[in-house]
Amino acid sequence: MSFALIQKVNDQQKKLEVVDVRSGDTVRVYQKIKEGAKERIQMFEGVVIRTDNKGQHTSRITVRKIASGVGVEKSFLLHSPLVERVEVVRRSKVRRNFLSYLRQRSGKSARLTAVKFDREGVNAVRDQAAEEEAARLKQEAAKAAEAKAAEKAAAEAELEAKAAAVEAAHKANDA
Repeated sequence: MSFALIQKVNDQQKKLEVVDVRSGDTVRVYQKIKEGAKERIQMFEGVVIRTDNKGQHTSRITVRKIASGVGVEKSFLLHSPLVERVEVVRRSKVRRNFLSYLRQRSGKSARLTAVKFDREGVNAVRDQAAEEEAARLKQEAAKAAEAKAAEKAAAEAELEAKAAAVEAAHKANDA
């Protein structure tokens, strides 16, 4: 296999644009989760403590958040089809790329100093395929809810018909 062929395959799997995420940013990562036949989008919000391989198809961020008093870290491949979108909520001033020192800190000592930035400009990356996929998921959920409501209405109508038949039988027995 030639390097050019490998490069071509890698470039096909890369997203056209990804958000410029830096260490110290507070981000919301929207990730697709499959549970059996169902798909949903789950949000994970936390501080980026590490960025790797920024210009490559294997670019990755590690996000840390505190959930119920326990630190949770999750790594996301930015070009993965499971990552729907990444939204930068807050940008902080940091002087290093790997913020592993935040693991030992909690409370006020774990705070980072915020920096003003153009939130709309940074988050302006639009992925048509991802937006279409999100719309498709919403439509599927709406269709499923509509089918369930129709099924419930049919079951209710059937119960009412049975109740009316029983009522008619009681009236016939009384007369």
